[in-house]
Amino acid sequence: FLLQGPIGFILLSFFLDGVTGQIRYSIPEEMKKSSLIGNVAQDLALDLKRLRSGRARIVSGENMHYIDLKTDKGILVVNERIDREELCGDVTPCSLSFEIILENPIELHRVTVEILDINDNAPFFPNKDISFEMSESATVGAKFPVESAVDADVKQNGLQNYILSPNNYFVLKQQANPDGTKYAELVLQKPLDREEHPSLSLTVMALDGGNPQRSGTVNIIVSVLDANDNAPVFNQSVYQAVVVENASKGTYVTTVNATDADSGSNGEIIFSFSKIKGSKVDIFSIDENSGVISVAGLIDYEKEKKYELRLEARDRGGLTGTSKVIIDVSDVNDNVPVINIMSFSNTVSEDAPPGTTIAVINVKDADSEKNGQITCTIDKKLPFKIVSSLTNYYNLIADQPFDRETISEYDIKITATDSGSPPLSSSDTLHLQVSDVNDNGPVFDKNVYSAQITENNSPGQSIITVSAQDSDWNQNARVSYFLEDTHIGGNSVSNYVSINSETGVLHAVRSFDYEQIKEINFNVKAQDGGSPPLSSNVTVKIMIQDQNDNAPQVLYPVQTGGSLVAEMVPRSADVGYLVTKVVAVDVDSGQNAWLSYKLQKATDRALFEVGLQNGEVRTIRQVTDKDAVKQRLTVIVEDNGQPSRSATVIVNVAVADSFPEVLSEFTDFTHDKEYNENLTFYLVLALAVVSFLFITCVVVIISVKIYRWRQSRILYHSNLPVIPYYPPRTLPHVYNYEVCRTIDSRKSDIKPMQPMSQSLLSMDGVETGAPQMDRQLSGNCSQMSTLVSHPSLMKLFFPTAYNGFYLDNRFQKPMVCTDGYSLSLHGVLSDWTGSVFCTRGADRRVFRWKYC
Repeated sequence: FLLQGPIGFILLSFFLDGVTGQIRYSIPEEMKKSSLIGNVAQDLALDLKRLRSGRARIVSGENMHYIDLKTDKGILVVNERIDREELCGDVTPCSLSFEIILENPIELHRVTVEILDINDNAPFFPNKDISFEMSESATVGAKFPVESAVDADVKQNGLQNYILSPNNYFVLKQQANPDGTKYAELVLQKPLDREEHPSLSLTVMALDGGNPQRSGTVNIIVSVLDANDNAPVFNQSVYQAVVVENASKGTYVTTVNATDADSGSNGEIIFSFSKIKGSKVDIFSIDENSGVISVAGLIDYEKEKKYELRLEARDRGGLTGTSKVIIDVSDVNDNVPVINIMSFSNTVSEDAPPGTTIAVINVKDADSEKNGQITCTIDKKLPFKIVSSLTNYYNLIADQPFDRETISEYDIKITATDSGSPPLSSSDTLHLQVSDVNDNGPVFDKNVYSAQITENNSPGQSIITVSAQDSDWNQNARVSYFLEDTHIGGNSVSNYVSINSETGVLHAVRSFDYEQIKEINFNVKAQDGGSPPLSSNVTVKIMIQDQNDNAPQVLYPVQTGGSLVAEMVPRSADVGYLVTKVVAVDVDSGQNAWLSYKLQKATDRALFEVGLQNGEVRTIRQVTDKDAVKQRLTVIVEDNGQPSRSATVIVNVAVADSFPEVLSEFTDFTHDKEYNENLTFYLVLALAVVSFLFITCVVVIISVKIYRWRQSRILYHSNLPVIPYYPPRTLPHVYNYEVCRTIDSRKSDIKPMQPMSQSLLSMDGVETGAPQMDRQLSGNCSQMSTLVSHPSLMKLFFPTAYNGFYLDNRFQKPMVCTDGYSLSLHGVLSDWTGSVFCTRGADRRVFRWKYC
């Protein structure tokens, strides 16, 4: 739709997913610098903040230096003096076209500024003086073309009229070319008489139509010759020819022909161009004798598509004939398309949706028609497509989702090809990087990690390394490791192992004991540094390997400290008689728990043997009467670990047939000297320790007594509050309670000393009867607290401060007074005693406590 403005109009169009505007303004040429052209912000309904944030700027356009965009005001101003004649020549209308581009999001607006002509150029003749000869026999009505005047202005301001100075022989007739330009011819209206006037001086004035009107003049000197009755005549009034652009110099164009009925020198014809178009005549040349027209300069179709030249055929007698030749220039595909990148961001987010604009491209071809028709293409394998927006503008947009982990960057080659024959093309390459989005979580290289560690390890020992890879980039790929909060045997997994958050190395926190825990199963979480972070878990199994750290333990025979146990073997026992069996266990596992039994010492080695695997003690010969009744065997039990550990057991054997015989023999059985010496040592040591403790206790008790006495003396002479004296009539009801405190708070108690009536001192939520208070206050008196300001008392005995005080922290019941009585601390006698009062007016109930 159109919006008519004061100096132009606006054409708005819509392309793709963004608004693209097309604005047209009209301004006169020669405006001063910084003159206002138009308010683009208002005409495009754009906010000034949008112009600044979108980095609005002028792009494209060959003459963009003439215009400047003030983004702070949203206006277009003149940046440089504009001369319409220099810019466009005689082409109308004359306009400047450029584009304004905004980013984030991308918007493209085309602006056309039409330059209006002002009458700033006067008509002028290329030559100030023109001289030509004319025979006196020239017939009335003969025409003599006048060199055309040139006016750089156009339309109304251009050349409009010719005026001839007053004379008796010639009149001026004005003619028009097909392109609208005007030229003049002198027409003879009275026969010449050389004898009367051998020469004539004329003045021709060229006028334009501007306001104010401008003019230019030329002086024409006509020399009158003797009679030459016939003027040359061209065989065609208009010649048509075609020449290819870029044709080389000397290329043949066409041949013109003229005849003259005169003979002799008056019939010789000389061909030439009339300089009616200024410098354009220099592009072609004509042979003055043959009339052959050829190329003399550079022909560029993009600058001039058609040439119209005036022809003159002049005989030796000065008579001339005129015609004209129209030369059309055929276009040649000699210009390659030019690619300009108007807007391009070299990075695109990985999560950019299809349809996102990547770049705005301007492509131009100076050729025309088919040679200037351009097609833009890119590699079809790329996830992009290129679509046309405005004329000569293309948008490069995303056609598929991106995946940086598959392809992190693209080299996009854009090829622009025209439709000429042969076609010409150019290309430009854009390097686009895909910025990472945290769309991939860490992936462990194993589904389950297993490791082994030998028990009794050193704390801090590394166990295994877990590793996870994240295919994202930079911060999104930075993996940190954490232990999942699980419990093993009631303890948190962090009590057993720790993990380095950066390297994933698992360390033992403590020394493991195979006999307590044989396997640890937990999960490790790998988390990346993206926002939001992504994570994955893996299971880790740590198996504790056994170490031979436990010696065998003998279960039988039981070793007692004071009593003597013996196995009886009858004297009639045969060879292989089972005396007893040593039973032992080893809490280790595997070969560390394989036990072997050996006889280390024996009273008679020839009488007994021990089974290597089962620990059975058997006789290896027949028992005789000569064998001693008392037999002492030392059996060593050894495991199969490396290094091995062992335990010894003493087996007492009595070789006898009856129990009395055994008693008589074993009454004087004594222990080893080493055992007796050890027992004596421990008895002496125990006596010394008991004596030391007794003396220490006596000293402590005496110190405490002295300390109490000194404290009571200090407090007695201090300024601590003293219980005032009240006459018996003002305190008719006095209740004394004694709190007894001990180190063991479970044995503390509170008891009424002189109960005379119901007590007003109670626990919150408890009845005020004395028996009930006894039950409530007989708790943990060590937690009692009050509003006492005595620092040592607060620190030692009242750690919990409250508005009131607690006698038992387990119940958390504050001490309060009921029936309108208020609770207050009246006096502190020492760190061991104090009083609490419930008062109502003159009535006061006393509560005394002490540490006992």
